[in-house]
Amino acid sequence: MAVTTLLAPRLAYFVAVARHEHVTRAAHELGVPQSTLSRAMVRLEQDLGVTLFARKGRTVALTTAGRTFLASAEQALTEIDRAAESVQQDADPAAGKVAFGFLHTLGSETVPGLIRAFRADHPRIRFSLVQNYGEAMLEKLRAGELDLCLTSPLPDAPDLVARRLDEQRLRLVVPDDHRLATRKRIRLAEAAEETFVTLEPGYGMRRITDDLCAEAGFTPKVAFEGEEAETLRGLVAAGLGVALLPPPAVARPGVVELTVTAPRAVREIGVAWLDGHPDTPPVAEFKRFLLSRRGRLIPELEPLP
Repeated sequence: MAVTTLLAPRLAYFVAVARHEHVTRAAHELGVPQSTLSRAMVRLEQDLGVTLFARKGRTVALTTAGRTFLASAEQALTEIDRAAESVQQDADPAAGKVAFGFLHTLGSETVPGLIRAFRADHPRIRFSLVQNYGEAMLEKLRAGELDLCLTSPLPDAPDLVARRLDEQRLRLVVPDDHRLATRKRIRLAEAAEETFVTLEPGYGMRRITDDLCAEAGFTPKVAFEGEEAETLRGLVAAGLGVALLPPPAVARPGVVELTVTAPRAVREIGVAWLDGHPDTPPVAEFKRFLLSRRGRLIPELEPLP
């Protein structure tokens, strides 16, 4: 059995006796029988193999080893108190914390708008925000580092729960001097011979891009892979390829964004959480809020056909 397992329950007893230098007064403070406290101190010394107290009746004095142990025991109890206070604060219904992950492409407008709307009724709830790609966020859910995440595509895993909230139109982004730049709409098959710039494998948008191109009857020829949608737009503006991307928050010069008419080029966006994981009150409230936004999570810049 680990030493900490043996010692942890007795640390508070030890510190009380050490501070009072009197077993009876320490027992009164702790609300335990004196005999229980005396036996606990004897067992503590036996487990450590060290004499912590010099005894004279019910009065005790710390030995040199006892003084050394007291400093560390007090520090350990202080850290436990801080940890307890922290988790209690995080679970507070009115002022707790939500660890919330989301895709980079949702970070400029969608997530700030969501949090602003939520905090109109819950002004003291705090957020720990994490931007990442989908698979990385799912691993953080599993590790307990996130409570909820907005992701795409929706995960299909037995240990996760996912709920669809909305869909977002994707565009074919081309340089403004490209042969297709005068078009407004395009079938994706018309770009079969183009060079693509895409997100790296493992990103949800990369999987969606590959799937849509396969549905259109071709495998995209990938020249550059990146980690962020606006970087890809910069590569497109530089004439290095075309890309399938969600709409930008702010129009970027040097590119033209074409509506894809076939196949239906959208991505589903939803919220995911760890199945069976109990929610604190603030997490439960924010989850209810997100689910109430079904169908109006993403502002559409143009109507879907």
